[in-house]
This record gives sequence, structure tokens and C-alpha cells, in this order.
Amino acid sequence: MDLSSNVLELSGNLTPVTFGLAAIGSGIGAGLVFAAFISGIARQPEALNILRTWAFTAFALIEALALIGLVAPFFLT
Repeated sequence: MDLSSNVLELSGNLTPVTFGLAAIGSGIGAGLVFAAFISGIARQPEALNILRTWAFTAFALIEALALIGLVAPFFLT
């Protein structure tokens, strides 16, 4: 059995792979946003309300991109 024939047999639906990458990316992004949020609160506690607004706005945008990553492959097929 040839290695090139095995690679050709792996072609198929890439929708789960695309959603997996979108989920990984959004997880990393949300982690970075809230790590910066916690760090900012630790440095300057009086900025809690401003930082909370920006953190949840960024989190909502990151999750919207994850949902686009879920829906887009279905429209592209």
C-alpha cells in the first residue's frame, strides 16, 4: 500500500475540522481576553466597570466568530 493512496483516501467533508479550528481559536481568544481583564483589575481595581464592558464586548465578538466558523462551511458546500 502506497502512502499517496492513503492520503487521497482521507479527502471528504472538512466541516468538522473547520468547526474544530474555530472552537480552538475562540477558546484561546476568550482565554486571552479574560486573562488581560483579570490582570487589569489586579493593577487598577477602580477601572472594573470600564474593563468589564470591554471584556464582555470582546468575548461576544470572539464567540460570534466561532459561530460564523460553525455556519460558514455549511453554506460553502
